[in-house]
Amino acid sequence: MNNNRPPNRRAATPPPLPPAAAAAMLPTIDATPRGYVIDVRIFLAVMTTTMALAFTAGVMFGPTNPALINPILSFLRVPLPEYYLDHSNMIMPNAGMKAIGVGSAINNKQQRGGSGSTTSDINAPARKLAEGFDSVNQSFGGSAGSATSKKAKEVIVSPDGTILMASDMYDAHGEVIIKQPKRTPTDHIATLGYKIKETHVNIVPPVLEGDASGGPIVYENNATNQQQGADEKDKPLLRDQNNPSGQHLLVDIKNLDAGFLNSESRLADAMQETVKAGGLTMLSYHCHSLHPAGVSCVGVLLESHISFHTWPDEGVITLDLFTTSEKPLLPLLPTIEKLFGIPRINAETGEKETPVTLWSHELRGFRTEDARKAHYLDGQSDLANLVTSPLEVVYKKQIVTMQTPYRRIDIWDTIERDETPSYEDGQRLGLKPGDPRWLSNEFVSPTRLFFLDGALQTNVAHERELHETLVHPAMFAHPSPKNVAIIGGGGGATLREVLRHKSVERVTMVEIDEKVVQVSKEHMPILSNCSEIVGSVSSCFDDARVNLIFADAFKYFVDNGFKDEFDVLIIDAMDPEEHNEYTNFGVINALVNSLSPNGVMAVHIGTAPSILDPRADKGVNPKRELLINNLEAAPGVRSIHIYEEGHLGYYEPRSFLVACRDVSCRKHWYAETDEVDYQIYERIGDKKSGEPSLVHYDGATQRSFHAPPRAWENIYCLREPTPFECDYRGLDLDKQLYDFVPDDEEASAFEIRPTKVKGEDGKEKDGAAVFAKVDIPDGSFVMPTHLAASFEVSDDSMENIRGRPTEEVEGLGKAVVIEDFIDYITTYGHSSLQAGSGKNFVEIGGSFAMRTSDDANEANVRRWLPPHPAHPEGGRPKYSPVYDRHRHSFDVFLVASRDIKAGEEIVKPTGLWKA
Repeated sequence: MNNNRPPNRRAATPPPLPPAAAAAMLPTIDATPRGYVIDVRIFLAVMTTTMALAFTAGVMFGPTNPALINPILSFLRVPLPEYYLDHSNMIMPNAGMKAIGVGSAINNKQQRGGSGSTTSDINAPARKLAEGFDSVNQSFGGSAGSATSKKAKEVIVSPDGTILMASDMYDAHGEVIIKQPKRTPTDHIATLGYKIKETHVNIVPPVLEGDASGGPIVYENNATNQQQGADEKDKPLLRDQNNPSGQHLLVDIKNLDAGFLNSESRLADAMQETVKAGGLTMLSYHCHSLHPAGVSCVGVLLESHISFHTWPDEGVITLDLFTTSEKPLLPLLPTIEKLFGIPRINAETGEKETPVTLWSHELRGFRTEDARKAHYLDGQSDLANLVTSPLEVVYKKQIVTMQTPYRRIDIWDTIERDETPSYEDGQRLGLKPGDPRWLSNEFVSPTRLFFLDGALQTNVAHERELHETLVHPAMFAHPSPKNVAIIGGGGGATLREVLRHKSVERVTMVEIDEKVVQVSKEHMPILSNCSEIVGSVSSCFDDARVNLIFADAFKYFVDNGFKDEFDVLIIDAMDPEEHNEYTNFGVINALVNSLSPNGVMAVHIGTAPSILDPRADKGVNPKRELLINNLEAAPGVRSIHIYEEGHLGYYEPRSFLVACRDVSCRKHWYAETDEVDYQIYERIGDKKSGEPSLVHYDGATQRSFHAPPRAWENIYCLREPTPFECDYRGLDLDKQLYDFVPDDEEASAFEIRPTKVKGEDGKEKDGAAVFAKVDIPDGSFVMPTHLAASFEVSDDSMENIRGRPTEEVEGLGKAVVIEDFIDYITTYGHSSLQAGSGKNFVEIGGSFAMRTSDDANEANVRRWLPPHPAHPEGGRPKYSPVYDRHRHSFDVFLVASRDIKAGEEIVKPTGLWKA
């Protein structure tokens, strides 16, 4: 059948081309060989041989498991190293053998049943039993361990293979329990790892390697020690290493001697002495000299490690010490500086250079929350943040550290890296403008810091600002303080500021810790220096007006039950969260009752809040909120004010509170700048030297305290239920503003028309009235621009300008203008809603022309802020940052009390501004 496929047969071969034609069709190829010709078979043979030789060399000279190496070395007829010899005939020591410790020796004959007489070198570095064996029995043919154990055992083995054991090296089941405290000696560079070769560092095999005693050490575990008999009670217990916490100390020192930094032996000695001085336990150490210079060392401690590296040419060493011990490391710093701080000689001057040390200390691991907070070096403490932790603090000197029955006291001198000379430094050194020393850290005087339980109490460089801020706002809130009490304040600075007031006749200071006063006198005398105060003595504590009592101050006030005793009470305690007394209403009420009828209390209430803080009782300062709540609930408190200051030497602004027994203190609290400055001049005066007594507090500072920052308002308005006044923290943007614009009739929503009004005598006279030109919806703001321009005048100023205006003024005659001004204020002014503030607001815009009516139905405007529901007579709460921040707005703004039609007269109700 024909399927159209070609026949299945081989195709005919075409005839060959002539040589010339073929040459013309093929490309030209260069027959000259390029490079080297390698036979793959030869290459593989060479590589295999090289690998075999390398393996053999590693087996012969490297640390290898005897179970693997012995058959190979025997086959190659290579003599076996002594410590690789077969120990199958070794007799394991029985329970009756005497323990062999450091410095003892056992010869091979004793160990091997009489064969051989070579004595072991017990002082040579011991090595660990090769890993991979299931038990000691499996390796040595003994019967001391379980033949089925899956866990490798560790014993002390000398270089010649001698096993060092003692009768108490077994647990209850016969298992070997001794741990090997020494690492295997490094025999060649390869064991240091590929990374060293990769970084191209030339290493010399270690010259020094050993332990603190020069030989192997045997340690027993805690379980064995805890089961010791009555005759072994003096045997030390090893620390429990299961607590996941520790301390880390980093130390960098420069300007050191190059010879010392390049000497393994001297550095190793210094390292061992450091460990010994710190009460730590050295297990082993390992040092390497590096080419061309430098030494790296590491010491393995029972508590963790110590290590360092040196740069001899640069004269620098960096040291790292980590321990899991709770023994503090900071006391070890002077020892480290002494042992490693060998100064170098300056090549140019021939004099010794002063070693410079940078160091940092950190708590490590995972402590419980209570343990973390209780530790004075916790990362959240001021002492850690300002001194012990940052390497940027280039100068740190511990002046005092002590634990009293009540607290821990720390005093440090510090200089930060970016600090420059202060004004006082410039005066001391006679620095002129442009002097380059102004920019040098070398000419900065150290700042002295005073800590209690790790919390910063005083930065001496800023202590004037702190104590003036705490004391004087309260002192000037009282008209004439004579009897003053201070709780705390052991440093003496609060007492010093109180004694500046000439009116003060007696000061009762109650401090719980006498040591604080003693330490402050000795190491911070500037805090209690009253030598420049007129009428005082060199030390404020020795002033005749002072009664210093050492007692628990809060308990002292409760037990004594003072009544109307003190004009001003100042509580100098940094953090309210540390005082449970603030949450006790009985204690707070006792403090309030100790004040005179117009007494004032000042409290330092800690770090200032932020606008992002949660509700106060849910935040980080719940006790502060309880303190404020207790003061609000105290019957004797009528007004509470909060203020802040950010120039006190802290990372964040600090907050303060003033509580008054009478609203009259508002008059002094809201005093104008010139009033406060005058009071400072009258009541304090200058120093004996004629210089101003105060460096920070003045009238302008007090004015900044009138209104608390917005964060306090935010937190206050998070209270539940929301305080009434929080709805009036700003103008309602949904409401329209209707202004009076005299110069633009089209833009003006009001017009003033002449009219007849009745005078006080009942007769009509020319007057004016205000009418709406447009419809004004209920709640809309009426003339807000003109009302905001109302000026403020105090009661005292009113009394001063009244004086006797009808008397003759020399050269001028009668002061008729003053009479008219007084009449205007009386007619168009009104008292502030803040009772006791002594402020009056006088309208100067179109609003003064509005008619007043006794008919409530006729009136069509009202105050923007309605009367407080809890104070229907028009008062305000004792504590309200909202009232303090918006008091001017609450005293001037008006809104429509109903819809007002175009052409309707604007009428105010009688008693609109009555409080």
